[in-house]
Amino acid sequence: MKATYNPRTKTQLVGYAPWFPWQSFFAALEIGSRQDLILSEIDAIKALSELFDHTSLPTLEAYLTFHYLSDHAPYLPKRFDDARFDFYGRTLRGQPQQRERWKRAVDEVNDSLGEQVGQLYVEKYFPAESKAKMQALVGNLRASLSERIDQLDWMTPETKKRAHEKLATFTTKIGYPDHWKDYSGLEVKRNDLIGNVRRAALWHWRYQVARLDEPVDRSEWQMTPQEINAYYNPLNNEIVFPAAILQPPFFDPKADAAVNYGGIGAVIGHEIGHGFDDQGRMFGPDGSMKEDWWTQQDADEFTKRVQRLIAQFSAYEALPGLHVNGASTVGENIGDLGGLNMAYHAYQLSLQGQPAPRD
Repeated sequence: MKATYNPRTKTQLVGYAPWFPWQSFFAALEIGSRQDLILSEIDAIKALSELFDHTSLPTLEAYLTFHYLSDHAPYLPKRFDDARFDFYGRTLRGQPQQRERWKRAVDEVNDSLGEQVGQLYVEKYFPAESKAKMQALVGNLRASLSERIDQLDWMTPETKKRAHEKLATFTTKIGYPDHWKDYSGLEVKRNDLIGNVRRAALWHWRYQVARLDEPVDRSEWQMTPQEINAYYNPLNNEIVFPAAILQPPFFDPKADAAVNYGGIGAVIGHEIGHGFDDQGRMFGPDGSMKEDWWTQQDADEFTKRVQRLIAQFSAYEALPGLHVNGASTVGENIGDLGGLNMAYHAYQLSLQGQPAPRD
């Protein structure tokens, strides 16, 4: 994450990569007055700037024309879409056939009007009962992590204190946003597919630009309610679970608690854990990227345990003679292992001292 966070002023950018017309570029994006920028790439920006300076105008025009048509091929007559798929899908990715048209159309509507579709989804598939049960489940998971932090025999009291501070400010978003986006300014016309796509893209861009000088909206979602997924956002110190993943088999409000803690509970535990692992520890309780809040002793002890997990997974054979690369998957493996332990402990807490039902 640190490698992609490179703050620069516009003056610094122009001095670093002067061969590209930055002011015209930013003006076209309607951010011409911005002075502070963040570069996610350093070397590539300079190299591309030089490439632009050394490339003839006809070549640049041909390049932009090609990519404009290629990017819009899904909305053009079939021969354009087929040609694009034949190269990018079949040749480069080995995809045998194009996805069905209706599935791609659904994706387009979700991309353009995600939360408006989400309102319809929530009304039909995510009742208030589900949200209430999920909130109780998450409460037990948080209590579980708190207890497990206290029980760690290798973590120093100083780091435990910092971990509890972060857990206390943890935010959980369940099902759907408290406030829906207002798409009333987006014009949708029948029989104008490309126009609709371009207007939607412009609407979303301007939506983001308009908030540049505003405080961070911590209530905003980066996923729609109908998306089967979940995420941990270190910048907001939050875990987010859309309504679509809170369905069977992950979660069923009518199922036994053990089923839900073993399903969605393990997923939630996994995401919570990312806030306290080797990546999450780079972010403070307020979401700002700070110096590592673990002591060096704790970091060393954590690394020792991680090496054992790497060795365990590297011993697994995905196919005969083909071993898993435990180092490549270790971040998610830590999340899975921690999530399962956290969920099981949370289930025990949910029983409140009573024996688990057997029927």
